[in-house]
Amino acid sequence: MKIISYNVNGIRAAISKGFINWMQQANPDVICLQEIKATEEQIPTQAITEAGYPYQYYYPATKKGYSGVAILSKIKPNNVVFGTGIEHMDFEGRNLRADFDSCAVMSLYLPSGTNIARLDHKFKYMDDFQVYINVLKNTIPNLIICGDYNICHEAIDIHDPVRNKTVSGFLPEERAWLDGFMKSGFIDSFRHFNKEPHHYSWWSYRAGARGNNKGWRIDYNLVSENLEHKLKRAVILPDAMHSDHCPILVEIDD
Repeated sequence: MKIISYNVNGIRAAISKGFINWMQQANPDVICLQEIKATEEQIPTQAITEAGYPYQYYYPATKKGYSGVAILSKIKPNNVVFGTGIEHMDFEGRNLRADFDSCAVMSLYLPSGTNIARLDHKFKYMDDFQVYINVLKNTIPNLIICGDYNICHEAIDIHDPVRNKTVSGFLPEERAWLDGFMKSGFIDSFRHFNKEPHHYSWWSYRAGARGNNKGWRIDYNLVSENLEHKLKRAVILPDAMHSDHCPILVEIDD
């Protein structure tokens, strides 16, 4: 099973830049999207079906044009779960899960901490999400959590760790949470295969950051440890240019 995660920063904008054709060429079995910024009625679902993805699930935020996640699949899921059941997490459309025979795939869009209020919300979300996943793992052990975590894990995951140490996304408390989350039973699939620096998944639109590869690795496909023996490869796809993020891929034996 080939799974891609992609923060498209607006699915309609990404489609206008050739996203559907790119998706056909990349040919994942499942693609998890974040920050779709649209409702299902605003998305050309028929064109996506014709591209080979008849199973489409959208979970937009209550606020129009904001946040939202989706899962597009070639394979019919056995079950789909919208949200977590925790209101302060769900009104922004940040969690969507599809259960398949061999694994469950979640599209996650973790909040950013753009100001003090949002940072407080982010930390509450992180704490409650950890509790939610701890419980979920009891019934869904083969879990792959794909998405934009809005956190760089290690200094190797950011172009300038010294200057960014007080910036949300690389705060010690955020990094410690992500480290603990991974140690609670998940593998960072990209780092499982690649220990090299200068691999990022998001770049600012300012100051030629992408062209100069001054980026952050904040998107992850985290795979349950009990799926380690099924991991085949995990790569970042920086040549896809539909967003300020790029897609990330993980492939597992079915």
